[in-house]
Amino acid sequence: MMLKWGIRSRLMTSFMIVISLSLSLVGTYVLWYFYNHDLKGLLNTLSVECNIAEQLLRDEILDPVKRNNIDNKVKEMGNKVGLRLTIIDQSGRVIADSNSNPALMENHSERPEVIEALTGKQGTAIRYSTTNEENQLYVTQPVYDGSQVIAVLRIATSLNHVEEGFSKIRNAILAALFLTLLLSIGMSMRLARKYTEPLEEITEAAQKIADGKLTTRIYLKTNDELEILSHAMNNLTSHLEDKINETSAEKHKLELILEHMDNGVIMFDMYGKVITVNLMAVKTFNITEEMIGQHNMNVIGKSLLDRSIHETLLEGTGRVIELKTQVNKSHRVFHISLVPILDNDSTASSVLAVFHDITVLQEINDRQADFVANASHELATPLTAIRGFAETLLDGALQDATLSEKFVRIIYNEAERMTRLTKDLLQLAKLNSQNSQQKVEFEPTSVGPLCQRIVDDMMPYWENKKLTLKIAAASQLVFVKAHPDWLKQVLTNLLENSVKYTPEGGSITLSYSDNGTEATISVQDTGVGIPSKDLPFIFERFYRVDRARSRAAGGTGLGLAIVKLLIDMLDGKIAVKSEVNVGSTFTITLPLATEFA
Repeated sequence: MMLKWGIRSRLMTSFMIVISLSLSLVGTYVLWYFYNHDLKGLLNTLSVECNIAEQLLRDEILDPVKRNNIDNKVKEMGNKVGLRLTIIDQSGRVIADSNSNPALMENHSERPEVIEALTGKQGTAIRYSTTNEENQLYVTQPVYDGSQVIAVLRIATSLNHVEEGFSKIRNAILAALFLTLLLSIGMSMRLARKYTEPLEEITEAAQKIADGKLTTRIYLKTNDELEILSHAMNNLTSHLEDKINETSAEKHKLELILEHMDNGVIMFDMYGKVITVNLMAVKTFNITEEMIGQHNMNVIGKSLLDRSIHETLLEGTGRVIELKTQVNKSHRVFHISLVPILDNDSTASSVLAVFHDITVLQEINDRQADFVANASHELATPLTAIRGFAETLLDGALQDATLSEKFVRIIYNEAERMTRLTKDLLQLAKLNSQNSQQKVEFEPTSVGPLCQRIVDDMMPYWENKKLTLKIAAASQLVFVKAHPDWLKQVLTNLLENSVKYTPEGGSITLSYSDNGTEATISVQDTGVGIPSKDLPFIFERFYRVDRARSRAAGGTGLGLAIVKLLIDMLDGKIAVKSEVNVGSTFTITLPLATEFA
């Protein structure tokens, strides 16, 4: 940046002002001195001549008879001495003059030098003469008759020679002043450059440092304070570069940590506006660039969060809240930590909010609570029946053989039901175990023989209900990449459900095929079907379409949950289509074993 009035210009201007003012004062004093010296000498000379003239003309002035010839004598004397002589009476009338006709001259009573002489003093005056068109010096001498002033003798001379001398001296001084100014300009420029070049170098380096060029260094050899200043700036820049590099590295680390956090981070200012977000917050809440700077109600849209931000700013202490909201049309639960950011005066100017997404954890907790409640309920029912019939037997029903056998059979059936429920619960726990999942290795499994073996094993059940169960096999062998026991469990559970909920005389079809990339296995029955409102929930644990009918059929409510879990672990998919009183179709899709495809 160029300065219009820099140090160099100021130094040069200051030098010239000082020199010019000094020379002007000296020149003025010299002019004044010589002018006054010449004027004083001329005045003394005129005073002496005035006294001489007064002695020579005294008789003519005092004698009235001789006074008639005084004008001629004055003119004669004026021509000899080269001065203008004038004699004025006490009334101011000119009675003699060496240069003019006194009769034609005006009254001089108002002239200052005449007035002063009439008072008995020697009078002087400098006045421009219109007659001679030049400055004149007038000296007056009173002429006494005894003690009374009866006339005034005045001598006048031109000041041209004094003024000419004054002009010569003035011109000489002005020439000297001009030459001195030229010399002072050169010297001031040299001196200013000498003292300002290091400053300009330091200024230029400081500007580069301010622009971020921290490698800039200053090298001066002036052996004065400027050299010390340059060393100090070099040390300061070096320390500043180290600190900035350290700060940049820490900032980069924090940015990496912030951007790769699993939790959303949003910073709000003192007005509740969003000022900073990380990548996770952008993805979670669909925050765009236009939303930065807007109020949190426009971004998050929850009054609980806005109120908590204001409370955090007012109290200056952190707090934790739980926020439930809708994000992308899905229910989300966040555990939010609000921390105030304090200024130097310990006042909160902004709030840092960390959003911990606990939706999955909340769902797990809810499912665990539901699971415990359902398991407790499912276990409580047979236990209540067992306890009730046992008490009845103890109260005397043992004596009745028929009634005792009935009660014992009920107790046995309820115990079997509890055994099946416990077995299913243990299987779910085992399947959910991560260690169990890691130990299992998938292998190519032929679907056809597996289906045939399951149908043969379940023959007593479906024949007892007079059902028709057939296998619709593919035209070629189908191998899937699976765990045989898990796949058998899936198909067994699906066939058991079809047998349970298909009325006598109905039919069940087990079919399988492949499309070159994956295999499809379907279990289709002509059973009672599932209402459409219940279809989204049938794979949940302990969910029953008709609880009374399910218990009567011996179901635990965990069969389809086990099927869904096993299919997910086999990297497959399961879908269901059902219509009430028409039947249901469960379709499984599994990846093919490519080495046997």
